Amino acid sequence: MRKSTLVIIIIILLSFVISVWVYPQMPEKVASHWNAQGQVDGYMSRFWGLFLMPIISVGLFLLFLIIPKIDPLKANIEKFRKYFDWFIVLIFVFLFYIFMLTVLWNVGVRYNMSVAIIPALGLLFFYIGILLQKAKRNWFIGIRTPWTLSSDRVWDKTHKLGSKLFMIAGVIAIIGVLFPRYTIWLIIVPVILVAIYTMVYSYFEYQKEKK
Repeated sequence: MRKSTLVIIIIILLSFVISVWVYPQMPEKVASHWNAQGQVDGYMSRFWGLFLMPIISVGLFLLFLIIPKIDPLKANIEKFRKYFDWFIVLIFVFLFYIFMLTVLWNVGVRYNMSVAIIPALGLLFFYIGILLQKAKRNWFIGIRTPWTLSSDRVWDKTHKLGSKLFMIAGVIAIIGVLFPRYTIWLIIVPVILVAIYTMVYSYFEYQKEKK
């Protein structure tokens, strides 16, 4: 068993254990969604408020186990498998962090949820940049446009650029902690711009290659 797989299993089991442990202390209606200002605007029943995230984690875990086995270019995934595995671990750490923020809020601890999430999102974006730098052409992981999937050269150039841009987006997101009123924009806008720019960039690089 891979170390990363073991870490993920421990995280999932821990989330179930915590859910069972705090269940009697939780209100009947659990706060489950917050708006951009960090105010609660959605509730769930106690059961789903506690167990939805652990259950989703199980589904994602199974999905991520399958992806490297069914990709037609799975040999390429093996070339950066270490970075992929720890990216998956980071996703589960992120989900567990959100889960714990939700639990703490519902037992009476108060904070700005939007601001609390930002550092974790920033680190996730930054590591995506590292992953993109190492990723080889495949059908599931990376900047997958018709043009990157059609050419190793276009894939490599697009991902080299995307790596730097995602790292910058991660830093911008973390800086958002200092500007609570604009946090949502400092997260969403850079990521959307990176997605659009890398897609357009891959198209033009492919056109250059054709010529």
